[in-house]
Amino acid sequence: MNRESIKKFPTVSLSLLPTPLHKLENISRETGVNIYCKRDDLSGFAFGGNKTRKLDFLIADAISKKANTLIAVGAIQSNFCRMAAAAGKVSGLDVHLVLGGEKPDKPTGNLLLSYLFGANIHFVDSNDWNILEREGKQLAEIFKTQGKNVYRLPIGGSTPIGALGYAAAFIEILDDCNRLGITTNTIIHTSSSSGTQAGLIVGKKLTGWQGKIIGMGVAKTEKQLSKEVFDLAHDTGKLLHVSIDKRDVILDNSYMGSAYGVRTAACESAIKSFAEKEGIVLDNVYTGKAAAGLLDYAKRGLFSPNENVIFIHTGGTVEIFE
Repeated sequence: MNRESIKKFPTVSLSLLPTPLHKLENISRETGVNIYCKRDDLSGFAFGGNKTRKLDFLIADAISKKANTLIAVGAIQSNFCRMAAAAGKVSGLDVHLVLGGEKPDKPTGNLLLSYLFGANIHFVDSNDWNILEREGKQLAEIFKTQGKNVYRLPIGGSTPIGALGYAAAFIEILDDCNRLGITTNTIIHTSSSSGTQAGLIVGKKLTGWQGKIIGMGVAKTEKQLSKEVFDLAHDTGKLLHVSIDKRDVILDNSYMGSAYGVRTAACESAIKSFAEKEGIVLDNVYTGKAAAGLLDYAKRGLFSPNENVIFIHTGGTVEIFE
C-alpha cells in the first residue's frame, strides 16, 4: 500500500480527521445487511461535508502558488461554495463566489452561511454549469488585469488536486475497517461533480482493494458522469503513478429522479428512515438519494446476507434549513 505517495502533496488542516465510521444498528437489523456509515458530514469545518477533504489539498495548493484571491462557482445553495468561502477566508484569501440564480430577498441555508463567512457573491441568472464556469473564468481574467493572483475552483472542487482528498479518505476507510475488525466489498456514496468518486477509485488502485465503489448519480446523464469520473480519476492517478481501469467506474442514476435537485418520494422516505432510526440527517439533493439507492439495493437482495456495506455520508445537511 503506497500511502506515502499522497503525503508529498501539501495540505492544510481544515478537516477534523478521521471522521467516524459506525454501524447503523437499527437499519442493519431491518435490512439484514451490516450497514456502516462513514460520517463525512462530521468533518468539523463550516458545517462539515465531503468538500473539506478536497479543500485541504486545494487551499494548500493555492497558498503554494501565492494566490491572494479565490473564485468558486456553483448553485446558490452550493455546499462546496459555502465551504470554499470559509476555507478561503480562514486562510487569508479574498473569496468570490459565482452563484447561479437570482439574488433572493432573504438569504437562507448555504447562501446565508456564505455571506457569514465573508464571501463576495456574484449572481448569474442561469443554472447551466457551463455558463457558471465561463463566468468564473471571465471574473478571474478581470482580476488578473488588476494584478491579483487568482486561484479558480471549478464546480465541486473536482480537479486532480481536489480528488486527492478522497484518495486519502479511501485509505482512512480501510484503517477504520481494520480498527473495527471488519472487511467490506462495497462502498456506496453520492456522485455528482465526480471528485469524490474519482478520488475513491484512485485510492482503490493505490491499495489494491478488490471491492466495488458504487456512485449513486444525482446529476447529469450516467454516460456523461461516467466519462467525467474516469477522466478525473485518470488525471489524479497520474499524480500518484497509478493507472485506472474503466471497469472501476460504477454509476447508478436510478435514484436521481427527473433532474438534479428534484425531490423524489424514495429520497424523502430514506431521509425519514435515517432520521427516525439512526438520528442521522440527510438532504434532498445528494445523500438522501444515495441512501434511497442503498436501501433499495438491500431490499432487492443485491447485497450478500450479513455483508458489510459502507455508506459515505458526504454532508449537505444545511439543505434541510432552506
